Amino acid sequence: MSRSTRVARAAAVWLVVGGLLTGCGLEGFTVHDLPLRGGVSTGEDSFRVTAQFRDVLDLVPRSAVKVNDVTVGEVEDIWLDGFTAHVRMRLDGSVRLPDNATARIRQTSLLGEKFVSLAPPSRRAYGRLNDGDVIPLARTGRNVEVEEVLSALSLLLNGGGVAQLKTISVELSKVLDGREEDVRHLLHNLEAFLGELDRHKREITRAIEALDRLSASLARQRGTIAAAVEELPPALEVLADQRRNLTRMLVELSRLGTVGTRVIEASKADLLANLEALAPILTELAKAGENLPKALEVLFTYPFADSALDAVRGDYTNLQLTLDLDLQGLLSGQTPPPVPLPLPTSLPTSLPTSLPLPTELPVPLPTLPAPQRSPGDRTLPCLPPLTCVGGAAAASPSGPPAGAVPGDVSATPDPGAPAVAQGTLTPVTSPVSSDQAAHLARLLLVGVR
Repeated sequence: MSRSTRVARAAAVWLVVGGLLTGCGLEGFTVHDLPLRGGVSTGEDSFRVTAQFRDVLDLVPRSAVKVNDVTVGEVEDIWLDGFTAHVRMRLDGSVRLPDNATARIRQTSLLGEKFVSLAPPSRRAYGRLNDGDVIPLARTGRNVEVEEVLSALSLLLNGGGVAQLKTISVELSKVLDGREEDVRHLLHNLEAFLGELDRHKREITRAIEALDRLSASLARQRGTIAAAVEELPPALEVLADQRRNLTRMLVELSRLGTVGTRVIEASKADLLANLEALAPILTELAKAGENLPKALEVLFTYPFADSALDAVRGDYTNLQLTLDLDLQGLLSGQTPPPVPLPLPTSLPTSLPTSLPLPTELPVPLPTLPAPQRSPGDRTLPCLPPLTCVGGAAAASPSGPPAGAVPGDVSATPDPGAPAVAQGTLTPVTSPVSSDQAAHLARLLLVGVR
């Protein structure tokens, strides 16, 4: 084989290798399409997901896709759409992620390769990530590159303010020189102040929340506040027009205050004396307590007690009366001993609206003959004795029979007495002195009252 033939063959081989490496002459074929050993096997049930990034750095196809630092897929393709990079990933079918999962570009180490990290969201997760889903820009991002950190540090060291730190330290030392005690006292007060703020943080938080509610209420009333502000200039004009009158009123009010002060100072002693004299009255009223209002309730029912209201039924009153009379004692002028009456335990609280009056007597009255007196005779006629039906006779004028009980209306039987009809009284003449008659009249008058 001649040398020229060998050179031609070598040139042809290099052309083929160059074409394979550059993709020239092979439409749609790139070096990334070549099979690589050690790649991730996603299986036949794999699915594809696309993520949108603002910057993919130096991420390349066939890069790993990890969940919790475990490789679950690989990057299939990367393309640019405007200013947004799209990364299509093929994931294993066993991957379970929510529909709102996040995606970030991270590094395996400080100078390691890039990979895509998928993770559930920090907020509430929902749904499931399926084939064809797209993770938008709002849920994607990347970590800070080492080159960016070094670039920022070099900017700070070269053209930043590091050189001024010495100046700041020297000036601060000059300011604090000789004032160490004051600075220490200031720090102590600052610590106490911060401690008080920490102890009252709940109140401060509550005040801030109340201020927030007030601001929200003012925001809702914005229209009303705007209308009030618009109406404020006319009101100010009215006040400006009435300025003289307002000034005169304030001057007169000052004079009134001076006169009032003089009056109060002149009557201070009398006022204090009146208050001191009123103190015992108020003390006794305070001691009375609830008894005073209860005692005043009797004004509405005087002179009857509260229990009298139960006896009033419309225009009549139920009444039970027991009389114990000694006619012999009444006729003889003897007054029976007074009967003790029970006093009411409580005062009435209301007055009756009407008092019933009797319309007829319960028993028929006896018919008495008209007395026959001569002119100039001043003696009173005799009162007839009472005669009971069923064998009772009139009482003897000489006195009560033996065994008679005072106050008991009865008499000894008199066989010679004329028979009378039931329910009537037989008048019998009996001499009564004027003193006895006057005494009996007084007793009857008292009973009627």
